[in-house]
Amino acid sequence: MTISEKVAYLKGLAEGLNIDTEKSKEGKLISVMIGILEEIGMSIEDLEENAEALGEEIDAISDDLSDVEKAVFEDEDEDDDDCCCDDDDFFEVECPNCGETLMIDESVLEEGVIQCPGCKQKFALDLSDDCCCGDEDDDCGCGCGCEDHDHEE
Repeated sequence: MTISEKVAYLKGLAEGLNIDTEKSKEGKLISVMIGILEEIGMSIEDLEENAEALGEEIDAISDDLSDVEKAVFEDEDEDDDDCCCDDDDFFEVECPNCGETLMIDESVLEEGVIQCPGCKQKFALDLSDDCCCGDEDDDCGCGCGCEDHDHEE
């Protein structure tokens, strides 16, 4: 039963009790209160309808945004699977103690020592490893030994 239906029932109940709304102070009060409840019920129904319509609009916008994201970021998803050095600002390093993959920036790379946030152990960065691409030249500046990972294998 909706609020409007409940208010209509209350109004019918008041009329069925033959409450004098003209001479009785209590009758006038009850009549005014029922009128206010009717207005509140209608306002709530309007709000519920608007909320439902807005929800449908938000769903449609979300679907449209998803389509735009697919179109815009489609190429970036393919690039994420490349080498560890795709980002010029950060580099991936694996902690030799716990195996956690850490993202470090160039300043930490220059220091040569890092403390793992997972196991709290310090370890030296070994920059002598071969690049993930198999080239031992250090032309890209990231310490992994490759040249922007676009070289021939």
